[in-house]
Amino acid sequence: MDVVIVGAGQAGLAVSYLLNQEHIQHVVLERGKIGESWRSQRWESFHLNTPNWSNSLPGMEFDPHAPDAFGHRDQIVSYLERYASAFDAPIRENAEVTALERLPTGRYRLCIGDDAIESRIAVVASGSTNRPRVPALAQKLPGDITSLTAGTYKSAEDLPDGAVLIVGSAQSGCQIAEDLITAGRRVYLCASRVGRIPRRYRGRDILAWWRDMGFWDVRVDELEDPALQFAALPQVSGTNGGHTVSFQSLARDGVTLLGRLIDVDGYHLKLKPDLMESIQFADEKSSAFKEAIDKFIRQTGITAPLPKPDPGEPTLPDLSGSERLDQLDLHRMSISSVIWCTGFDANWDWLRAGDFNEHGQPKHHDGIGSVPGLYFIGFSWLSKRKSGTLYGISEDAIRIVEHLRFFLDSAGPG
Repeated sequence: MDVVIVGAGQAGLAVSYLLNQEHIQHVVLERGKIGESWRSQRWESFHLNTPNWSNSLPGMEFDPHAPDAFGHRDQIVSYLERYASAFDAPIRENAEVTALERLPTGRYRLCIGDDAIESRIAVVASGSTNRPRVPALAQKLPGDITSLTAGTYKSAEDLPDGAVLIVGSAQSGCQIAEDLITAGRRVYLCASRVGRIPRRYRGRDILAWWRDMGFWDVRVDELEDPALQFAALPQVSGTNGGHTVSFQSLARDGVTLLGRLIDVDGYHLKLKPDLMESIQFADEKSSAFKEAIDKFIRQTGITAPLPKPDPGEPTLPDLSGSERLDQLDLHRMSISSVIWCTGFDANWDWLRAGDFNEHGQPKHHDGIGSVPGLYFIGFSWLSKRKSGTLYGISEDAIRIVEHLRFFLDSAGPG
């Protein structure tokens, strides 16, 4: 076998399509079904936060009839299935890779249960954010409190009766809070330090501005602070046609905002009274993005409408009852469920080839691994800011396939 791809999500399928175009022998190994993470790790009302025009893979548009809409979870899965079918992608489903190692010969061995397959090249497209990151203090919750993550929450109907506490206020936390409020649940949200962006500003979606401003094409080494590559994704939503999400809008809609969770002692939670600081941080980030767009408009001479009031940025309601709160009693507030929206990482125990950096991530340069014949795709900041999105997959896939084709040609038959 020339190439084995691990993962049949958008990244693995894009590489498979391009390999098919080059007539390069390969197989795609998928732990579940095509687009497994979209199937099993997204809640029922989940929508992409990127508009449809930005979600196409090489050779097939995502939804040419509704370019400015935001795809639902089921639409994403359907698109990936149609995409794979269109070029008869060589996929082995229910083939979870338990080990990937580089042999002394330079070839790669991938173990799948009791089976194994060897190849000249291995492309890891399994994602680097598919395991919910849950703080250790979650283990301190009493056993009768339902504990879920953004990857295991499905709908309000699946939760026991009672109020719900959400820990973490980036995209997942805010959208799940909205989902629960819409379902009539009482919701408490432990805020965190995360920015927000307007859904639309001066007549265009924020991501269209980012595209034209070159924001999507920023590389890690161009960041003022490299730590920004690990920052939580800013608050915004693609549900209900796409809209701005803010602490202000959540409070208006009935969510009880709290400071950060810092400890758990049974039913008693200790909070940091820093809610107003989190609100201010989010507001400042939104203002900075708008100012950058205003500057771009002035510099380029683009004709754009003046800013309009955004319903997602209402006046902040009176928070005097919660802004300095440093304790929360789960029993007294009738909270029966906690949802941890505290980020994702990956388990790399199965990857036994190449090197790892100080953050526990596989070493690579623009997706080219630290050892010959090993490649990565679908990671956040793989080469640019857009790499972790559907919008960035095509560019990364084209570059990686070009490199591995040269590698195969240079190495000769093997």
